[in-house]
Amino acid sequence: MDILKNKLKKLFPFFCIIFGNIIYALTIKLFVLPSGIALGGTTGIALIVEYFFHIPISVFVLVFNIVMLCIGFFILGKAFAMTTILSSFCYPIFLEISNRIFGDYYFTDDVFLCSILGGVGIGFALGLVIRSGASTGGMDIPPLVLNKLFHIPVSTSLYALDFIVVILLAMFKPMDLILYGIIFTFVYTFFLDKTLILGKSRTEIKIVTRKAHEITDAILTQIDRGVTLLHAETGYKHYETEVVMSIVSNREIARVERLAHGIDPKCFIIISHVSEVRGRGFSTARKYKKRPEDM
Repeated sequence: MDILKNKLKKLFPFFCIIFGNIIYALTIKLFVLPSGIALGGTTGIALIVEYFFHIPISVFVLVFNIVMLCIGFFILGKAFAMTTILSSFCYPIFLEISNRIFGDYYFTDDVFLCSILGGVGIGFALGLVIRSGASTGGMDIPPLVLNKLFHIPVSTSLYALDFIVVILLAMFKPMDLILYGIIFTFVYTFFLDKTLILGKSRTEIKIVTRKAHEITDAILTQIDRGVTLLHAETGYKHYETEVVMSIVSNREIARVERLAHGIDPKCFIIISHVSEVRGRGFSTARKYKKRPEDM
């Protein structure tokens, strides 16, 4: 059973890459291409290069993708390059299948709706692929490199690069399509950012109380979450006190509040959301050790 579970765990990123490319291809086919909105990324750069230097789009995209893949291989690693190659093959295959299935069909000819729905689909698809440790190739790779080298958020650099490309397209594209392209870029980077942190967000709870040890024991035994005690001093009367700090899931907030108020009705609770938590019990497996007082 454990062997099967481990195999499925290793294969899961590949399923996510394939599914992400299916969504990507369907979104391009049903929303982006029919609307004619100005696109950023590799396609947008290829249009600019073709306009000024008369280099065929297909030739530029092929060369550009190979160069980006080599950069990704040397900076982001072999595993990234292999999964990106998978993604690079999946996208054109699924796009061709979509063309054959849907033909000239599209959902709507409203360009604004296409910008919004296309942005949602592309953002979700890219987020799914990037979370799996890959990319769709081309202009998706520079933001990942910038993220690794300088810790710049992927969505921020993607938005900046695509925005620059869309603005340059204004030299020979109708202005209304450029504006729709800006809306599309904003929407897809927003949903990309949300997809990248999907399932990783947690809630930080800080409890200012004089019954810190009782509340700590309750959280440890009844919620099964780690706790850190912070030594503090009140600002008005300068009483020494302790702050109970714990990271819990959103579903556990109400339980912790009830526990804390049940032990100390006068306790002061601070709740804040954090986008990601790494460490024992979250990104790595829990490990239980006996406390000194239990020995």
